[in-house]
Amino acid sequence: MPDAEKLAAVREALPALGAGIYLNTGSAGPVPAETAAAMDEVAQRELRVGRGHTDDFLAFLDRLGEARAGVAAILAADVDEVAITHSTTEGMNIATWAVDWRPGDRAVTTTNEHAGGLGPLLAVRERFGVELDFVDIPFETDDDAIVAAFDAAIQPGTRLVSVSHVLWTTGARLPVDRIAAIAHERGAIVAVDGAQSVGAIPVPVTELGVDYYAVAGEKWLLGPEGTGALWASREAIARAAPSLVGWFSYEKIGLDGQATYHRSARRFEATNYHRPSVVGLARSCGWLSMYVGLPWVIARGMALARAAADRLASIPGVVLLTPRDRMATLVSFRIGGWTAEAAAEELGSRVFAITRTIPDLDAIRISVGFFNSEKEIERFAAAVELLARHTPETLPQKLRLTILGQDDR
Repeated sequence: MPDAEKLAAVREALPALGAGIYLNTGSAGPVPAETAAAMDEVAQRELRVGRGHTDDFLAFLDRLGEARAGVAAILAADVDEVAITHSTTEGMNIATWAVDWRPGDRAVTTTNEHAGGLGPLLAVRERFGVELDFVDIPFETDDDAIVAAFDAAIQPGTRLVSVSHVLWTTGARLPVDRIAAIAHERGAIVAVDGAQSVGAIPVPVTELGVDYYAVAGEKWLLGPEGTGALWASREAIARAAPSLVGWFSYEKIGLDGQATYHRSARRFEATNYHRPSVVGLARSCGWLSMYVGLPWVIARGMALARAAADRLASIPGVVLLTPRDRMATLVSFRIGGWTAEAAAEELGSRVFAITRTIPDLDAIRISVGFFNSEKEIERFAAAVELLARHTPETLPQKLRLTILGQDDR
C-alpha cells in the first residue's frame, strides 16, 4: 500500500487516536481494535463458562506459547529464550535476583534509571550490602564518553550492570553492546530495561551481547497493561540462581506430579496471568509484525521522531534535551518561561496533545509513534511555538463558545 493509504488504515485500526494527538506511548500505547476484540472474546467466554476446567488451563498454556512467539518474532530471538512476565519491572527484578549476591559485591547502573530497574538494585544493596555505583549521563554526553564512564565504573567485584537501552527521561539511546562487552570482560552480567526500545527501534538481542532484556507489553508493543516479557541468553538461563526457577514443564508433568524444569526462559515465568491480557499481547505483537510490518513501524516512527525533534529545536525559546544523534522515539524538551506542568496542560487544552512531564527535569516528553501523522506533529509544534513566544501571563486566551440559555455555572 502507498504510505498515505497504509497510515490511514493503521489509524483506523487504533480508535484511541481520535481522542487527541497521541504522544504518550512511552507510558502506554493505543490498543488496536483487533486486540481489544480478542481480549473481549476471552473475557466473555470466562464469564459464560468459567475458568476452572483443567482443559481451559491446558489450552491457556498454548496462548502463553503464542505470546512468547509473538515477542520472540519482534526480538528476532528463539522462542525458548523468552518468558512472559507481568511488566518490565518484573523482568528487571528477575534479572537482578538471578545473581547469587554476596556482601561486598558491586552493581553498576546510571543516575537516569526508571524505578522498575532501580528498585531491585536498592533492595539487594539493603539486603546484602552490595555496593551500588551510579554513572551520570548528562544529555549532551556522547557515546565515547558514556563508554569511558562505564569502563571506569565496572571494577573487580562488579556482578551486575543494569541499564536502560533508551533512557526514559531524555530519550537518549545507550551503547549497550559496548557496555556489555566491557562488563563481560570483567565477569559481570548485563540486564537491560527495554521498556522504551522494543517496538520503537531495532533490538537484535542476540547481537547486543547482553544477558537479560526486559520488555514492556503496554508501550510500543501496543498490548494491554499488566503484560511484559523477559529475554534471557542461553548462558543466563543455565546459571540463574536456582531459587528463581518457578515454572514447571506441564507437558512433562502430566497429572502424576513428576516434574522436570524446562531449560528455557520459561523457568522464569510465574503463574496467575490474566488470560485475556496474554491473548491481547500475542495479538498486538502479531498485528505489528504481520499486519503493519515491523520494519515499516520502526523506520516510520524513528523518522517522524527525528523530524519532531528537529522542528522543536528550531523554535526560539525551546531547549531540546534529547540528543538527536542518539535518539529513539522519545523527545524531551523545555519551553522557556514555562514550567513543564503548565505547558503540558496548555498544549493539552489547545491541540488535545496527550503528553507527559518529567518532573526531575521540569521537561515535557513526547513519544512519537509510527501511527502519528506529519500534520499532527506540525499542529503540536505550532502550539509549542505559540507558547514559546509568550509567558503564561501574556498568552492569548483561547476562544470560548458561549452557549445561550446556560446559567453562570
